[in-house]
Amino acid sequence: MNEPKPPRAIKVDAIARYVPEQSAPDEKRHVFAYQITITNIGTQAAKLLGRHWYITDGNGDLDEVQGEGVVGEQPLLAPGESFEYTSGCALATPFGSMRGSYLFRDAEGVEFETDIPEFFLVGPRVLH
Repeated sequence: MNEPKPPRAIKVDAIARYVPEQSAPDEKRHVFAYQITITNIGTQAAKLLGRHWYITDGNGDLDEVQGEGVVGEQPLLAPGESFEYTSGCALATPFGSMRGSYLFRDAEGVEFETDIPEFFLVGPRVLH
């Protein structure tokens, strides 16, 4: 028996990679690109209003980033629709992690948040 879908439900997937051509390890600059896929798995349309990131490097230093939309856009996702974008960040260490949340507004004007599950940023030769 199928469970009914909730009206407000968003799925977030992330894939990260190290960007050696933009990194300068001797200068403690490690650049990572991450690709995010946001999918509306609910029954109502939802507009992405903003983002709130917690970026932690390998030293435990936390950087908090908030802003409107993502990559200059505030996509409106119909039920079943996805939006994909790529962005990046630089860390002082060759590894770290990111997590956060997105703020959405549904078709009825109700605002809700969706967690961005933690994902890891891992440079070359960090893990054995």
